[in-house]
Formats: sequence, structure tokens, C-alpha cells
Amino acid sequence: MTVTVANLGFPRIGPRRELKTALEAYWAGTIDAETLRERSEGLKAAAWTRQRAAGVSHIPSNDFSLYDHVLDTSVMVGAIPPAYGWAGGPVGLDTYFAMARGAKGACGCGGENEGAPALEMTKWFDTNYHYLAPEFEPGQRFSLASTKPVDVYLEARALGIETRPVLLGPVTYLKLGKVRSGALDPLSLLDSLIPTYTEILRRLEKAGATWVQIDEPALALDLDEAARTAFARAYEELKLAAPRLKIMLTSYFGGLGDNQALALSLPVSGVHIDLVRAPEELESVVRNAPGDLTLSLGVIDGRNVWRADLAAILDRIEPLARARDLIIAPSCSLLHTPVDLALETALDDEAKGWLAFAVQKLEELATLARALNEGRDAVRAEIDASSKAAAARRASPRVKNAAVAERAARFDPSHSRRAAPVAARLEKQRAQLRLPAFPTTTIGSFPQTKEVRKARADRAKGAIDETAYDGFLRKETEAAIRWQEEIGLDVLVHGEFERNDMVQYFGEQLSGFLFTRTGWVQSYGSRCVRPPIIFGDVSRPAPMTVGWRRYAQSLTDKPVKGMLTGPVTILNWSFVRDDLPRADVCRQIAFAIRDEVCDLERDGAAIIQIDEAALREGLPLRRSQWAEYLGWASECFRIAASGVADETQIHTHMCYSEFNDIAEGIIALDADVISIESARSKMELLEAFAAKSYPADIGPGVYDIHAPRVPSADEMTDLLKAAAARFKPDQLWVNPDCGLKTRGWEETRPAIANMIEAARRLRAEAS
Repeated sequence: MTVTVANLGFPRIGPRRELKTALEAYWAGTIDAETLRERSEGLKAAAWTRQRAAGVSHIPSNDFSLYDHVLDTSVMVGAIPPAYGWAGGPVGLDTYFAMARGAKGACGCGGENEGAPALEMTKWFDTNYHYLAPEFEPGQRFSLASTKPVDVYLEARALGIETRPVLLGPVTYLKLGKVRSGALDPLSLLDSLIPTYTEILRRLEKAGATWVQIDEPALALDLDEAARTAFARAYEELKLAAPRLKIMLTSYFGGLGDNQALALSLPVSGVHIDLVRAPEELESVVRNAPGDLTLSLGVIDGRNVWRADLAAILDRIEPLARARDLIIAPSCSLLHTPVDLALETALDDEAKGWLAFAVQKLEELATLARALNEGRDAVRAEIDASSKAAAARRASPRVKNAAVAERAARFDPSHSRRAAPVAARLEKQRAQLRLPAFPTTTIGSFPQTKEVRKARADRAKGAIDETAYDGFLRKETEAAIRWQEEIGLDVLVHGEFERNDMVQYFGEQLSGFLFTRTGWVQSYGSRCVRPPIIFGDVSRPAPMTVGWRRYAQSLTDKPVKGMLTGPVTILNWSFVRDDLPRADVCRQIAFAIRDEVCDLERDGAAIIQIDEAALREGLPLRRSQWAEYLGWASECFRIAASGVADETQIHTHMCYSEFNDIAEGIIALDADVISIESARSKMELLEAFAAKSYPADIGPGVYDIHAPRVPSADEMTDLLKAAAARFKPDQLWVNPDCGLKTRGWEETRPAIANMIEAARRLRAEAS
């Protein structure tokens, strides 16, 4: 029996974020499309070469994207909404990026896409990767508008590298889509969609591909009978289209569960299962899989950074490897991990020995394959080193903190309850704050300009000292306060110029966190994040934000919000330790944030915002597990927020996820005010809150900050009126969808001015 190694996808951004640099240069007009293409080809070639050198037999192609693989699929099948002015034929970069980022509109980009908003962006299953949701309409027709999967396969072959092309499966693609008008089940479009897939498969077969990887992570979801029927119909047709092309059906992010029989019955050559998220499924899959079905086992965690315990994995799969041919692989695409641990030169040796990034995970797979094919003695040193690292991490005194454990043991339910119900609290808060109707604010951050980033880099390099850096930040903060006063915002923020990232900033001041210098992962497009690594017990040694809010408040008579990241978001946007339940880790973080909230209140903050942008991100894929997650997640938020008086107003913020189906969980947070992304969905997200008679105040975002366009005051007024039709006027706040750190001041100033004008119009109409 033979074991081979597959990879399901490699990070696109490059070891040093070369894709980000190229994209932003192209958008800025400093490089042309040909240069962007050349740099992209270089990144792909380097990734393929590296994977081949690591011993990967099934190297993925078409996993690279200039922005998002779901958007690439929409382009492939010609699902281009009319707003983008596409009239058939090849889809140009202008149209592609207009769908991704919106056309600039008032900022001036010209062309028939003038002013078109971006496609709605939401989270890719339960990850922090964002995809562009396909947009469908009644009578939707599909046509093959891009042959990118074939083109990239041939690009690799020209380099002498055989690859396994990757496609997003047709059923998952449709289930990820949105319907903008009319009553339409996206799965009803399957018959129209399938011909584009069959044509791509035929072309791949003709080009010489032997395997194709078709990703169907929807198999990890709750599926109704219509979805199961769609899978059966789709794969019967796909198999017939290219009978010599072997299909590897790939599911990840969870177990197959009650979809296992369906997946194993489809006419495919192989099935991949995620044994990191669902280790219990190995025995049943092996027992039920047809003998001629190739099994791909996801044995290395594709979503976390911990070094694998190779001996433990071998103990599990050695008996199976003696009985049948196998492919071993990461649990999912390595898109969700940093590229190469070797680039980390600042981490101490102990901590570095606990970790593995994408390159190291492929090396782990190669070691496992050699052990299974040649015996453990062939790689004895590597296995022993893995076991030693696992034991050292378990025994390290850095991991445990007795005071944290003692505090957790003293937890009482009263720690997660405010003294009065929200209606009574809001009455006291309105009397104290005396804000106008439709109060205006922003989410927290202002543009992180080149000057801000340079000052931070200069400080890190020692080019300027702490005194000079502090002086720079004070000037930026004062300028932001003065501008907010001048333009007429009602509740101000200090701008967060001192913060590198909304999670990293806090993690750097909490115990139990590690940080990398090159551990970047893609969030969307050119946006990369560097998740902290939670390795041990979490506590707050000292105040983290009090000084900057105090300084900002000293400059103005208007209220300045305290700005914090919530415990659930810190958890979900970090690489989390795997030796404790996530709920226990989150509770530790919650108590640390609670200490900060109480200090802010003592320092005079009347409004404290605790952002939970990632609340939905941690939601299990199966509804049967939702109640447990939402129970401990909302409790952790309340632990963080409930140490203050009724008069102190607690805000929270959420963005870029589907929230309608977890409205009750959001209500359970018991925040006084929630601000929530609503612009891309045209206030659709508010329906569930209105249906539940949401008891608190709400700030539906009135413009999409992830696009460079500046929406007009008329556009924002219309959105506010749509919100006012669902809520009482005294419930509504006015704010952007999200923080403004990624935008420029040239976009921010006119957009906020238009937002304030929209609020004034509604006040006038209400008076």
C-alpha cells in the first residue's frame, strides 16, 4: 500500500505579502496590468516549486486569486450583476475589481461602472477569511466567461509541474449566493450552472489533467433533501462530462455527519475528510467507503499554527495505511496559516519549537508519508523531535497562571448580569448624555496613513524614541478630535492611531500571547492580518487604553468613547491554544477585558464600546451546536461588560457576517447599543432584529467602508429611512459599517460629512 501527500491550497499572499504590495500598487496606478500579471505568475511559480520540493504529490493550482476564489468562480461562470456593465466576453480587471471593491463613484473613476457598489462581503464559513457573495436574480443565466482553471494548469505544466486544479463546487457556490429580487432558491439554478462546470472539466481533461479537486465544504452543513438531491444530480453530470478526469471531492471545516452516506455515494474518485475538526469520523468513513474510493485524510491542522504530534497521528492511521492506498493532507487549505516559520527570527527558541506554518506543515506531511511508506525508523529523528516538542509545551511553566485559574474558580453568574434591564439603563443614559435624535458616531478607528505607519515602523526600528512617538500620536489624536468637533459628530473617538490591529494591540498587553513578525494571513483582497497566538493563561497586568481615552477627552466637551475589542473577537481572531476548551480561554479573556472596562468607567468614560466583530465567526456549522456556543460566547461578553453602573453605556460592534439567524444570541449580549454592518445588504440584516423587537439601541451602518467610493447623502438618507421603518426613531444611531483605518482621509472626510447630513435630514423630518 502507498501513501502520497496532497495539499488543498497554499497561501496566496507570498512570504512577505508580495501580493498585497502588487495589488495596492496597481490600484494606485503605479504599476500596470502586465506588471501585476507578471508578479502574480512569480508568486504562483514559487509556491508550486516550493510544494514540489517539500514532497507534495498533489500540488493545487487555481488556488491563487487576485482577490477571492469565490469571486473568481462568479467570473468563471459569468455571474456578473448588471450594475457592472459587463456585456459578455472576457471579464476585465476593472470589472473584476469593481465587483470586489466597488467603483469609486464620487471619487472619480469614470466608465460605465461609475458608482457601482461592491458585492456583499461575508465570512467564509467559520473563518476570518471574507468572500464576495455571488449575486443572482430570477432568470439568471450562466456562461463560461473565464478559463482561469485551465489557463493556470497549463501555466504550471509549462514550468514542468503537474498540478491538481481546484474548483469551488457548484452546490457550495450556489448556497453561498444571494438573491437580490424575487423569491428564488439559488439551488434552482443548478441546471443552468452545471454546463459551465462540465465545459471546464472537459477542457481540463483535454489539457492533460488527471485529477481535479472540487471543494464542497457545504457537506459540513445541515443539508435538506433539496440540497442532497442537488449534489447527486450535479456529480452525475460532472462525471459524465469528463470520464477520464478523476474528481477529489473535498469537504472541510467540520465532519460529514449525516451527509456521510451522500458523500461516499457520489460518482467521484476520491473523498477528502477533515480529521482535525472531526477525528471521530475516521472509523465510520473507512468502514462505509467503497473499496475503490481513494481516501484523503486531513490529518494536519490547516487552520492553526501548532506543531503536530506526529507519533500520535501515526498511531491513528498506520493500521489503515497497511490496508489501502491513502492520500494524507492538511485538514483544509493552508490559506488560513502564515507561510513560513523560518522567517520568524525574533521568537524565542522554546516558543518557536511549538509552532508550524504552511511550509512546516507540508514538511510534517512528508515525514508522515515516509514513516507510513518506509517505516518509522526512516524518520526517527523527526518523530522524536515532534514528540519532544509536544511534551515540552505541555510542561512549560509559561503556560499556566495560578491566579487566572483561581479567578475562574470563583466565577459567579452575577458576574455576567447588569443591575437593571436595558430599558431602564437607556433611560438613565439618555438623561445623562443628552444626545440629539439619530446621534452620529464612528466605529472607532481613523485612517492609518503612511505617516502613522512610518512613525510606528520608525519606533520599532529605534529611529525615534518613545517620547517622539508619543508626541506624534498626540498630534494625530488632537487633529482627529478637532476634525470631529468641526464636522459635527456627536460622540467622538480618539482614532486609535496607537493601535496596529484591533486584536494584536490588546494581545501585546495581555499575558499568555505570542506575536510574530511575518505571520500574516489573508483576510480579504490585499487586507492581511497577523493573528496573535494564545499559548497560555490570559490576564491583564495593567490598564491598556485608559491613558489615550483620557487624553482625547481632555481636548473636548463631547463624549469620547472608550474603545475595546471583545473577548469573543480576540479569541476568534487569534490562533488559540488547543489544550483547553475554547470556552475556558474566552472566559479568561473576558475577565481581563472586564478589568479594563471598570478602569475606563472609573476614569470617567460614559460610553464604552466592546467590539465583537467576530461573534458569528465562531458559530459552529451545525445548528445543533449553536446554543452551546452562543451561550458561552454571550456570557463572556456580559462578563466583560457587566461590572459598570447602569448609567455607563455599553456599545458593541459587528460587521461582515450574516447575523439574522443569530439575533437572539445578539440580544443575549445585553449591550445598550449595537452598531452593525448593513449598507451592502441594503438594511436586510435588520429584518431579524425588528422581528425580535430588539430592545436596545442600534446603529445600522449606512456606508461600506471596505470600498473606496464615497456614497452620497441621498444614498445614506435612503438607508436610514429604511432603518427607521423598522425601529423607533429614538433607537437609531448613525455610523459607518466598520472602522476607517483602511481608508484614506480624502474618502473619509466627505463620506462622514454626507453621513452627518443624512442624520440632520432625518432629525428635521422627525421634528
